[in-house]
Amino acid sequence: MEDTTRLNVSKLGTKKYWDDFYALERENFSKNPEDTGECWFDDNGAEERMVEFLVDNDGELRISTQSKMIDLGTGNGHLLFELCENDFDGPMVGVDYSEESVQFASHISKAKGYDTNTSFMAADIFDSSWSPGKFDIVLDKGTLDAIALSGKKFANDKTVIDVYSTVIEKLLESGGIFLITSCNFTEQELINIVQTDRLKVWKRINYPVYEFGGVKGTTICSVAFVKQ
Repeated sequence: MEDTTRLNVSKLGTKKYWDDFYALERENFSKNPEDTGECWFDDNGAEERMVEFLVDNDGELRISTQSKMIDLGTGNGHLLFELCENDFDGPMVGVDYSEESVQFASHISKAKGYDTNTSFMAADIFDSSWSPGKFDIVLDKGTLDAIALSGKKFANDKTVIDVYSTVIEKLLESGGIFLITSCNFTEQELINIVQTDRLKVWKRINYPVYEFGGVKGTTICSVAFVKQ
């Protein structure tokens, strides 16, 4: 059976693509402070649903307005800023391997007054020496989608998909939540990629279901996992 989690290599998985992309967005922001860049999955309302999910589950496990969070592949930091707008004021870290992304998000954060509890860093999350600490909540909005296209290989010919769950386990406190949204992987594929002996499916976010040719599905999925 074909392994549908093995995606083709694409420029969307390269650091250069995202450096160029966010350099342009940063230039646009310098000319127009209202232009804070693209909101990924905006058509699906994914960001709004992720924020709503955390609001609705406030008080569950390690979720609270004071939760310590990290956003993997933060881009322009928009997800963290939306959380700030919804009264989450615990320490939030946005990490991205694109220095241009980090500079752009940092500029927005300072300009909009979000810098009291948000910070941004450039890092390779697969670098074993990277150790930012542990968090109550780890977020991924389309990041696995992008980095799975990189073709990056590790020891024993393992891919990004093979080692991604180890990164999440490293970052999460026991009882912490990993909330991921994807448009490239189905819900079951995400579960196959992320779930381990310690990372278990907790809850899902519901999206509109479409039917075509008698087959039902969605164009996007979001799954929350808990570290046991």
